[in-house]
Amino acid sequence: MNRLLRLIIIFVFLISYFIITLPVIFVVWLINRRDPVKRARVMQKMAQWALHVIGALAGCHVTVKGHDNIPTDEPVLYVCNHRSFFDVILTYPLCPGLTTYMSKKEIGKVPVLSIWMKALHCPLLDRSNPKEGLRCILDCISLIRTGTSIFIFPEGTRNKSDGPLLPFKAGAFKIAQRTGCPIVPVATVNTSRIFEDHFPTVHKTDVTIEYAPPVRFEELSQEDRSHIDDYFRRTVQNMVDNNMKLL
Repeated sequence: MNRLLRLIIIFVFLISYFIITLPVIFVVWLINRRDPVKRARVMQKMAQWALHVIGALAGCHVTVKGHDNIPTDEPVLYVCNHRSFFDVILTYPLCPGLTTYMSKKEIGKVPVLSIWMKALHCPLLDRSNPKEGLRCILDCISLIRTGTSIFIFPEGTRNKSDGPLLPFKAGAFKIAQRTGCPIVPVATVNTSRIFEDHFPTVHKTDVTIEYAPPVRFEELSQEDRSHIDDYFRRTVQNMVDNNMKLL
């Protein structure tokens, strides 16, 4: 399939899906207005299906490793490297339980998409306001305690180079420290080759997503607790490096 045609088909599908599902969102809200958790589960299934279709339309061949490392009986904190918009598109359909993504505040202002993000309880981070950043962390802690997993990209922004991972933000790990939830390191490899490296066309690409065994804050040594951002950055970097060698 022509690379530009892939982009056009994905765009048409996305716009059509948004339009078609607007009345569905209203019905879901109406039926479950007193049960936001149930509403979020329904919306998540709808979003996961749509993102799975987008991944297929993009021609992504995804190799998944360690998926059985994800606990299914409790919420977790996923920490992942970030190279592409497709990091979300490809990882969300793989989340086994109720999960939401921390996102930057600007994304939450996109028309229609903002409705979905609100329904899925996406915490929105204002990177220019430390006070609002703390509020976002507290929102994540509340979500974890009510059974929703949080998926974060601790680099804070997309890494646009082929070099090492950007420094991880230590503040995000307070979510696990305060709740005791497991931390699941995730590595996505080759996702930038799908779109960002060839903008504005979409390329058929082999992608690897690996999940490491979960780690709890209290299981770490005192040294690793003090530098928890570096600990998990090294963990994810090693996963990325090992998988890059296999491509």
